[in-house]
Amino acid sequence: MTTLPNFRSPAVLLDHARHTMRFYHPRAIDPAGGLYHYFKDDGEVYDAQHRHLVSSTRFVFTYAMAWRHFQDPAYLDGLRHAVRFVREAHRDPVGGGYAWMLNGREVEDGTQHAYGLAFVLLAYAHAAMAGLEEARAWIGETFDLMEARFWDGQAGLYADEASRDWSVLSSYRGQNANMHACEALQAAYQATGERRYLERAYTVAYNITQRQAQRCGGLVWEHYDAQWRPDWRYNIDDPENLFRPWGYQPGHFTEWAKLLVQLEARGAVLEQDLGWLLPTAERLFQAAVEKGWDAEYGGLCYSLAPDLSVCDTHKYFWVQAESAAAAAMLARRTGNAEYWDWYQRLWEYSWTCFVDHEYGAWFRILDRANRKLSDEKSPAGKVDYHTMGACYDILGVLGENGHA
Repeated sequence: MTTLPNFRSPAVLLDHARHTMRFYHPRAIDPAGGLYHYFKDDGEVYDAQHRHLVSSTRFVFTYAMAWRHFQDPAYLDGLRHAVRFVREAHRDPVGGGYAWMLNGREVEDGTQHAYGLAFVLLAYAHAAMAGLEEARAWIGETFDLMEARFWDGQAGLYADEASRDWSVLSSYRGQNANMHACEALQAAYQATGERRYLERAYTVAYNITQRQAQRCGGLVWEHYDAQWRPDWRYNIDDPENLFRPWGYQPGHFTEWAKLLVQLEARGAVLEQDLGWLLPTAERLFQAAVEKGWDAEYGGLCYSLAPDLSVCDTHKYFWVQAESAAAAAMLARRTGNAEYWDWYQRLWEYSWTCFVDHEYGAWFRILDRANRKLSDEKSPAGKVDYHTMGACYDILGVLGENGHA
């Protein structure tokens, strides 16, 4: 692209979110139920049967936000269609859990994941905010399930994984499920006004970014054992694991930065110390850009080793998008122009290397020199929830007139 738009223009961000949504709608709608999850660069569906809980719930988010911002009735229909599949296909009406993966409507992997339930909670919260009144009751239902099955009161955090029938709880503990629980709990608070969700979000945020971080060099490590001791070797031989990669994640540093700024803004109703939120957000963001930015080719790398050297030079779409949103939030909150510089740098890189201006949406992964690694634009888990979500988050910063 020879001409770059004004990334601080609400109209530009709305148009980009609309352009991205058009990649998925209406081609993602499966008339038989749910939505297709696997797309090539040009939008071709390359697996029409497989369904993943993360995609199913993230589609609820993308349709809910599209309906709220663009008021196209087709998006409301898509939202209802997406929610129905989560309730009718993924949910176990007996045990109350949600199947991780389906083949059609048959359970392929019934493992229970706190990460998955966090996105179920997020989906219902956003469905409710988009006007689906029936979803309000499901917010509390899902929260109660998370509390009953995964909440570790002693640690003040959620455990991670259980067997399909809940009889076996894995010894693995992870920060990622807790980070997205913090996101979902804030959305639940937005949707309901119930303070318990914000209180739980605060507890999770403090225990990951303060207590656990103190055990991990002041930063957020991904993996822990059942006693919440850092496991420095977990998935060391599988560093590109989709949900549990080895190493520090610069993208999770900036995602936490965003969540902490949001929590501070909502936290006035809490009788809690909020003074640590902004300094922690700034520290995590600075660590991400100082250690993770590729000065030669641009973009934030995927992973850092325990010594903070880059151990995975690949560039992932979600890392850039979440970092841009965090930069905008920190810029407004602090008044520090350096964050706007990072915001511009991240958008220029992403617009040039990640955004598919021909077909829409973002490419998923590039090598260090920004070459695509495959023609699979959106396999399970992507659906551009991060990229459109970042646009909506930034719009909340900019306001209608484009001034933070």
